[in-house]
Amino acid sequence: MNNNIHLKDGERLDDLQLNNLHIIQNPEKFCFGMDAVLLSSFASKTIRTNDNVLDLGTGTGILPILLSAKTKAEHYSALEIQEESVDMAKRSVLLNNLDEKIDIVNGDIKTASQIFGAAVFDAVTTNPPYMNDNHGIKNPDMPKAIARHEILCTLDDIARESSKLLKTSGRFYMVHRPFRMTEILCTLAKYKLETKRICMVQPFVSKEPNMVLIEAVKNGKPFVKFEPPIIVYDTPSVYTTQLLNIYGGTV
Repeated sequence: MNNNIHLKDGERLDDLQLNNLHIIQNPEKFCFGMDAVLLSSFASKTIRTNDNVLDLGTGTGILPILLSAKTKAEHYSALEIQEESVDMAKRSVLLNNLDEKIDIVNGDIKTASQIFGAAVFDAVTTNPPYMNDNHGIKNPDMPKAIARHEILCTLDDIARESSKLLKTSGRFYMVHRPFRMTEILCTLAKYKLETKRICMVQPFVSKEPNMVLIEAVKNGKPFVKFEPPIIVYDTPSVYTTQLLNIYGGTV
């Protein structure tokens, strides 16, 4: 770990409990959650050796940092529009000595294909805002509002740009909310992203899912596989063995 990276006011250094990786975050702004960890585990199953991977809306860089330890992809690029998050992500990359493996780019998802070019990536990951204007009250704190509501980009923007960015047969990975499932699948299909794998995440075995993990393939043939659901808790505040294994037993 590079010990020459300094924290700014309000920031903290979090141990990811994986390959001695750490990440810089500011809890007053926005910190990554379980959804990012679950998506990294889900995507790592089919990201291949030597893949060129892009993370859209990377925030402080959690997905490429986790995936750098979980996969053998050749290179990771990560796009983020908020300059403060970009700064933290870049310093986290340097902190972990990953600057030859991960590039953090400041830019807009809506123009991602103009920034990087068409058909250049083997895989795209994204943990997008879950809510549109019809869902919930926007957080008055703008970084948190941008992370949770479709203020700066929409589901359509993400699907359109991902399709442009991916090579034929490239893979798209996303975590989202099940209540938007119909919209998600239709939007992906609209841009020739054929859903291939779906995994529901349930808080308890008896509760309905509150997250969904999706893998789609550009120009893929129709065929979808439902994986066994991920159950988060055995009882309140007690994680399942399944979840502990995803986290490496460190939750």
